[in-house]
Amino acid sequence: MSVAEVARTPMLPGLAVTDTPEGLSLIRRADAAAAIWTRAPLPAFQRWLDDLPSDQLPRGRVILRPHAVPDMLTALCEQVGTPPGPHRQRLIEDIVALSDIFATTMGAQVLQLRLDVVGTDACRKFHVDMLRARLICTYRGPGTQYGLARQGNDPAQIHDLPTGSAMVMRGRLWPPQPDTGFVHRSPPIAGTGQVRLVLVLDPVDDPDDQP
Repeated sequence: MSVAEVARTPMLPGLAVTDTPEGLSLIRRADAAAAIWTRAPLPAFQRWLDDLPSDQLPRGRVILRPHAVPDMLTALCEQVGTPPGPHRQRLIEDIVALSDIFATTMGAQVLQLRLDVVGTDACRKFHVDMLRARLICTYRGPGTQYGLARQGNDPAQIHDLPTGSAMVMRGRLWPPQPDTGFVHRSPPIAGTGQVRLVLVLDPVDDPDDQP
Protein backbone atom coordinates (compact mmCIF):
# COMPACT_ATOMS: atom_id res chain seq x y z
CA MET A 1 0.00 0.00 0.00
CA SER A 2 1.37 3.40 -0.96
CA VAL A 3 1.35 6.56 1.14
CA ALA A 4 -1.46 7.95 -1.01
CA GLU A 5 -3.51 4.78 -0.57
CA VAL A 6 -3.16 4.96 3.21
CA ALA A 7 -4.45 8.52 3.10
CA ARG A 8 -7.49 7.35 1.11
CA THR A 9 -8.21 4.35 3.36
CA PRO A 10 -11.40 4.72 5.40
CA MET A 11 -10.36 5.74 8.91
CA LEU A 12 -10.24 2.83 11.34
CA PRO A 13 -11.48 3.47 14.89
CA GLY A 14 -8.57 4.53 17.06
CA LEU A 15 -6.18 5.11 14.15
CA ALA A 16 -4.73 8.55 13.43
CA VAL A 17 -2.96 9.18 10.11
CA THR A 18 -0.69 12.22 9.83
CA ASP A 19 1.83 13.63 7.38
CA THR A 20 3.93 15.31 10.08
CA PRO A 21 6.16 13.84 12.81
CA GLU A 22 4.30 15.89 15.41
CA GLY A 23 1.17 13.94 14.54
CA LEU A 24 2.56 10.83 16.21
CA SER A 25 1.72 12.50 19.53
CA LEU A 26 -1.93 11.72 18.75
CA ILE A 27 -1.22 8.32 20.29
CA ARG A 28 -1.72 10.06 23.64
CA ARG A 29 -5.43 10.60 23.02
CA ALA A 30 -7.53 8.37 25.28
CA ASP A 31 -9.21 6.61 22.34
CA ALA A 32 -6.03 6.17 20.28
CA ALA A 33 -4.84 2.69 19.32
CA ALA A 34 -2.21 3.71 16.75
CA ALA A 35 -0.81 6.71 14.91
CA ILE A 36 0.84 6.55 11.48
CA TRP A 37 3.22 9.13 10.05
CA THR A 38 2.98 8.59 6.30
CA ARG A 39 6.09 9.45 4.31
CA ALA A 40 7.78 8.24 1.13
CA PRO A 41 11.53 7.46 1.12
CA LEU A 42 13.77 9.35 -1.26
CA PRO A 43 14.17 7.16 -4.37
CA ALA A 44 18.00 7.22 -4.40
CA PHE A 45 18.16 6.31 -0.72
CA GLN A 46 15.68 3.47 -1.18
CA ARG A 47 17.56 2.05 -4.16
CA TRP A 48 20.80 2.11 -2.16
CA LEU A 49 19.20 0.32 0.77
CA ASP A 50 17.36 -2.24 -1.38
CA ASP A 51 20.57 -3.09 -3.28
CA LEU A 52 22.72 -3.69 -0.20
CA PRO A 53 23.67 -7.32 0.46
CA SER A 54 21.65 -8.50 3.44
CA ASP A 55 24.80 -9.19 5.46
CA GLN A 56 25.65 -5.47 5.25
CA LEU A 57 22.36 -4.35 6.78
CA PRO A 58 22.85 -3.13 10.38
CA ARG A 59 21.20 -5.24 13.05
CA GLY A 60 21.18 -5.43 16.84
CA ARG A 61 19.22 -4.99 20.06
CA VAL A 62 20.31 -2.47 22.68
CA ILE A 63 18.90 -0.58 25.68
CA LEU A 64 20.14 2.99 25.78
CA ARG A 65 19.33 6.64 26.35
CA PRO A 66 18.31 8.64 23.26
CA HIS A 67 21.51 10.71 23.20
CA ALA A 68 23.53 7.49 22.72
CA VAL A 69 21.63 6.37 19.61
CA PRO A 70 23.92 8.00 16.95
CA ASP A 71 27.12 6.37 18.21
CA MET A 72 25.42 3.01 18.68
CA LEU A 73 24.02 3.04 15.13
CA THR A 74 27.41 3.97 13.69
CA ALA A 75 28.94 1.04 15.58
CA LEU A 76 26.27 -1.36 14.28
CA CYS A 77 26.95 -0.22 10.72
CA GLU A 78 30.70 -0.61 11.16
CA GLN A 79 30.27 -4.15 12.54
CA VAL A 80 28.65 -5.42 9.32
CA GLY A 81 30.39 -3.16 6.81
CA THR A 82 27.45 -0.96 5.82
CA PRO A 83 29.12 1.30 3.22
CA PRO A 84 29.81 4.79 4.60
CA GLY A 85 28.45 7.79 2.75
CA PRO A 86 25.42 10.07 2.58
CA HIS A 87 22.85 7.25 2.41
CA ARG A 88 24.18 5.50 5.51
CA GLN A 89 24.20 8.84 7.28
CA ARG A 90 20.59 9.46 6.22
CA LEU A 91 19.58 6.08 7.68
CA ILE A 92 21.33 6.86 10.97
CA GLU A 93 19.87 10.36 11.19
CA ASP A 94 16.37 9.12 10.48
CA ILE A 95 16.53 6.48 13.21
CA VAL A 96 17.93 9.10 15.60
CA ALA A 97 15.01 11.40 14.76
CA LEU A 98 12.42 8.65 15.31
CA SER A 99 14.08 7.73 18.60
CA ASP A 100 13.89 11.32 19.80
CA ILE A 101 10.26 11.70 18.70
CA PHE A 102 9.21 8.45 20.36
CA ALA A 103 11.11 9.15 23.59
CA THR A 104 9.50 12.59 23.82
CA THR A 105 6.02 11.27 23.03
CA MET A 106 6.31 8.52 25.63
CA GLY A 107 8.21 10.57 28.23
CA ALA A 108 10.83 7.80 28.17
CA GLN A 109 14.37 8.41 29.37
CA VAL A 110 15.52 5.00 28.12
CA LEU A 111 14.59 3.05 24.98
CA GLN A 112 15.06 -0.46 23.72
CA LEU A 113 16.16 -0.12 20.09
CA ARG A 114 16.01 -3.12 17.81
CA LEU A 115 17.10 -3.35 14.19
CA ASP A 116 16.01 -6.64 12.67
CA VAL A 117 17.02 -8.13 9.33
CA VAL A 118 14.17 -10.48 8.48
CA GLY A 119 13.91 -12.99 5.65
CA THR A 120 11.30 -15.33 7.14
CA ASP A 121 7.82 -15.13 8.64
CA ALA A 122 8.89 -13.44 11.88
CA CYS A 123 5.46 -13.12 13.51
CA ARG A 124 2.54 -14.15 11.32
CA LYS A 125 -0.22 -14.00 13.94
CA PHE A 126 -2.15 -10.80 14.47
CA HIS A 127 -1.63 -9.59 18.03
CA VAL A 128 -1.27 -6.71 20.50
CA ASP A 129 2.13 -6.32 22.17
CA MET A 130 2.50 -6.84 25.94
CA LEU A 131 3.96 -3.40 26.66
CA ARG A 132 2.89 0.26 26.83
CA ALA A 133 3.58 1.23 23.23
CA ARG A 134 5.87 0.45 20.31
CA LEU A 135 7.17 2.30 17.25
CA ILE A 136 7.77 0.32 14.07
CA CYS A 137 9.31 1.53 10.81
CA THR A 138 10.27 -0.80 7.96
CA TYR A 139 13.12 0.67 5.92
CA ARG A 140 13.38 -2.17 3.43
CA GLY A 141 10.81 -4.68 2.28
CA PRO A 142 7.08 -4.82 2.96
CA GLY A 143 5.80 -3.00 6.02
CA THR A 144 3.81 -4.15 9.02
CA GLN A 145 0.24 -5.30 8.41
CA TYR A 146 -2.65 -4.09 10.58
CA GLY A 147 -6.40 -4.15 10.91
CA LEU A 148 -9.33 -4.56 13.29
CA ALA A 149 -9.96 -7.95 14.89
CA ARG A 150 -13.39 -8.96 16.17
CA GLN A 151 -14.11 -11.81 18.59
CA GLY A 152 -10.61 -13.22 18.30
CA ASN A 153 -10.71 -13.53 14.51
CA ASP A 154 -8.16 -12.11 12.07
CA PRO A 155 -9.09 -8.76 10.50
CA ALA A 156 -11.55 -8.98 7.64
CA GLN A 157 -9.53 -6.28 5.86
CA ILE A 158 -5.73 -6.17 6.13
CA HIS A 159 -3.81 -2.93 5.59
CA ASP A 160 -0.10 -2.54 4.86
CA LEU A 161 2.09 0.15 6.39
CA PRO A 162 4.10 1.71 3.55
CA THR A 163 7.85 1.19 3.56
CA GLY A 164 9.45 4.16 5.32
CA SER A 165 6.32 5.21 7.21
CA ALA A 166 6.38 5.07 11.02
CA MET A 167 3.63 3.70 13.24
CA VAL A 168 3.25 4.01 17.01
CA MET A 169 0.88 1.44 18.54
CA ARG A 170 -0.49 1.08 22.01
CA GLY A 171 0.08 -2.23 23.78
CA ARG A 172 -1.89 -4.17 26.36
CA LEU A 173 -0.34 -2.15 29.20
CA TRP A 174 -1.83 1.08 27.78
CA PRO A 175 -5.07 0.07 26.07
CA PRO A 176 -7.22 2.61 24.23
CA GLN A 177 -10.56 3.59 25.73
CA PRO A 178 -12.67 2.03 24.38
CA ASP A 179 -10.89 -1.03 22.99
CA THR A 180 -10.82 -0.77 19.19
CA GLY A 181 -9.60 -4.26 18.33
CA PHE A 182 -6.54 -2.84 16.53
CA VAL A 183 -3.98 -5.60 15.86
CA HIS A 184 -0.84 -6.01 13.76
CA ARG A 185 1.60 -8.61 12.44
CA SER A 186 4.75 -8.99 10.36
CA PRO A 187 3.96 -9.58 6.68
CA PRO A 188 4.44 -13.21 5.57
CA ILE A 189 7.44 -13.28 3.22
CA ALA A 190 8.83 -16.82 3.56
CA GLY A 191 9.88 -18.18 0.17
CA THR A 192 9.69 -14.83 -1.60
CA GLY A 193 13.39 -13.98 -1.36
CA GLN A 194 12.56 -10.61 0.22
CA VAL A 195 14.62 -9.23 3.08
CA ARG A 196 13.21 -6.65 5.47
CA LEU A 197 15.07 -4.10 7.60
CA VAL A 198 12.81 -3.20 10.52
CA LEU A 199 13.27 -0.67 13.32
CA VAL A 200 11.45 -1.35 16.59
CA LEU A 201 11.47 1.08 19.52
CA ASP A 202 10.07 0.32 22.97
CA PRO A 203 10.05 2.54 26.06
CA VAL A 204 11.91 1.20 29.09
CA ASP A 205 9.83 2.05 32.13
CA ASP A 206 12.49 1.74 34.84
CA PRO A 207 15.25 4.14 33.75
CA ASP A 208 16.87 4.24 37.22
CA ASP A 209 17.74 0.54 36.87
CA GLN A 210 19.59 1.10 33.59
CA PRO A 211 23.30 2.01 33.22
